[in-house]
Amino acid sequence: MREEGVIRFGLEYTAAAPVSIPGLGELNAWRRILWQLGLIGQDPGRYGGYGFGNISWRMPPYDTPENRRPFVISGSQTGHLAELSSTGFATVSEYDAGLNRVVAAGPIKPSSESLTHGSVYNANSEIRVILHVHSQAIWRHASALGILKTGGHVPYGTPAMAQEVERLFRETHLMETGIFAMGGHEDGVIAFGRTVDEAGCVLMRTLAHSYACGVNS
Repeated sequence: MREEGVIRFGLEYTAAAPVSIPGLGELNAWRRILWQLGLIGQDPGRYGGYGFGNISWRMPPYDTPENRRPFVISGSQTGHLAELSSTGFATVSEYDAGLNRVVAAGPIKPSSESLTHGSVYNANSEIRVILHVHSQAIWRHASALGILKTGGHVPYGTPAMAQEVERLFRETHLMETGIFAMGGHEDGVIAFGRTVDEAGCVLMRTLAHSYACGVNS
């Protein structure tokens, strides 16, 4: 059984009131779709019963340096909830894969994938939204779909995963595709974009193509 939802980085967390999240309604609308499709959730029969999947939204200012690009991210183990209010998000203000460190505040601790989200935001300042889901169909057919994949030996939520994501952005056309699979994180898929609609549509299109692969295989 593989662990899910366990925080593996050094977390400097401060309990605080929720922040105002612009576009929370739009973000939640897409999250509800993902939840209804079983791409975000919690199931006793999957991943040892832990919650899975998370979303984040980049916050201003947008001209900050790498490792200091603030974002709100769904809280740890919130997958069972169909909808999140502002109390279901934490604000990550700093992160550093080299130091395996995340600084966050809010009414809930941040997702165990916060370090990975930070590495995606580091890659391009225009990225505003990240959707991390668990899709067996996309994950299994990633090669057939031409989807880039992190190394199978790289576990989730670690500095190694963050560095592997950075490598994909640096050495491939990942920014153009807007989606990648996590080879060492069973069923893990990340879509990202300049808007939540952009990220969501990339994810849904890829999901449809993965179902077609399953029918034809």
